[in-house]
Amino acid sequence: MAGATGKVVQVIGTVVDIEFPPDALPAIYNAVDIDNNGEKVVAEVQQHLGNNWVRALTMATTDGLRRGATAVDAGHPIAVPVGPKTLGRLFDVLGNALDNQGAVDAEQHWPIHRPPPTFEEQETEPQILETGIKIVDLIAPLARGGKVGLYGGAGVGKTVLIKELINNIAREHGGRSVFAGVGERSREGNDLWVEMLESPEVYEKTVLVFGQMNEPPGVRLRVALTGLTMAEYFRDVDGQDVLFFVDNIYRYTLAGMEVSALLGRMPSAVGYQPTLATEVGALEERITTTRKGSITSFQAIYVPADDYTDPGVATTFGHLDSSVTLDRGVFEQALFPAMDPLASSSRMLDPLIVGQEHYDVAQEVLRTLQRYKDLQDIIAILGIDELSDDDKIAVARARRVQRFLTQPMFVAEVFTGQPGQYVPIRETVRGAKEILEGRYDELPEQAFYNIGAIDQASEKARTLAGTA
Repeated sequence: MAGATGKVVQVIGTVVDIEFPPDALPAIYNAVDIDNNGEKVVAEVQQHLGNNWVRALTMATTDGLRRGATAVDAGHPIAVPVGPKTLGRLFDVLGNALDNQGAVDAEQHWPIHRPPPTFEEQETEPQILETGIKIVDLIAPLARGGKVGLYGGAGVGKTVLIKELINNIAREHGGRSVFAGVGERSREGNDLWVEMLESPEVYEKTVLVFGQMNEPPGVRLRVALTGLTMAEYFRDVDGQDVLFFVDNIYRYTLAGMEVSALLGRMPSAVGYQPTLATEVGALEERITTTRKGSITSFQAIYVPADDYTDPGVATTFGHLDSSVTLDRGVFEQALFPAMDPLASSSRMLDPLIVGQEHYDVAQEVLRTLQRYKDLQDIIAILGIDELSDDDKIAVARARRVQRFLTQPMFVAEVFTGQPGQYVPIRETVRGAKEILEGRYDELPEQAFYNIGAIDQASEKARTLAGTA
């Protein structure tokens, strides 16, 4: 019954127990408005405890909240504004604008808890989404309407890669984007917003939703659903191909772990919540392609202590179409983006999808890099001169390919001083193929570092020779 009034009987951190009249208990996931000394605190019902009590999770701090405070059942789940009015705006988990541009006059508000599309509604024909980032397009091509995981430990470049993807796809494909900042650093969120304001042609097609590191676990657990709900409107009503960026999906899992402990559930493996697979599935299954439109998802996934067997990381693997693994060893060699081609994969790398030439070149690149990796111990102990002539050629080409797959990024121009490069897939495939065929064996390795298309290598080699 909407509008039923209860009172707070217990406060445990950000979890609040509320007593309602016996015939007016709010439903699970209903929003409840609590009066905290004149300020409204929104909570979401999580459990029915018996004795007409419900346990709710607050979406704001409970500082100053006391027993006896009034709580009103909203009669529906948390609902957020959707539609074209949300574009170019910055929101919190409840759909409140944070950008000092006034409230959003949206025609519709959708609940953040929604069923995923049925099998009949889903579209399964694969299509490639070009990113302009050489190593991603060649080794782990992305599916339009698919899910991409960017795995990496602390400080290896996940957020930079996410920002570069937003920039490239917005400029080249012109699609609408929704960015959900889930439990990340407030500084990074502020940097992204400032960069967006400097690129109005990108920002006017983008929605930003933030629930940052300093906010209660309820906010971090629900902010991804807020962003996804806004993206679903563009897919289901406008028939758009939408890009949904989540930074960071691991913080979503971690927030679920905090909430689970606050709700008194028994922890599971490594202290994670027993509902881990269900919570991740509830989010991931809504991200899909339908006959009307698609949501292509890019998810940064923090890997604690670089341990890929961690349940919080491993649970997401099964939902992804492509895995882009950022490696600290590659990062230490200053090869950016610091992606490990041998640990990254994509189900799109199939000759029937990308074409026979792309598939063959990618496989040959992986074979060459694997051979180089196998020889590294011998090189470290005996030196490169002890290798056979064939192995020396393979190592030289592998090192050239490694460097060719780096490139200057648009979002890192202020740090590198080099203008960013967008490289079409056909140019990436051609460049890798020509290096493997030995056409550039006479050029120094440095000529391939941080360039765009392969034609720039000869030019850079002449520049290097002139300065030597």
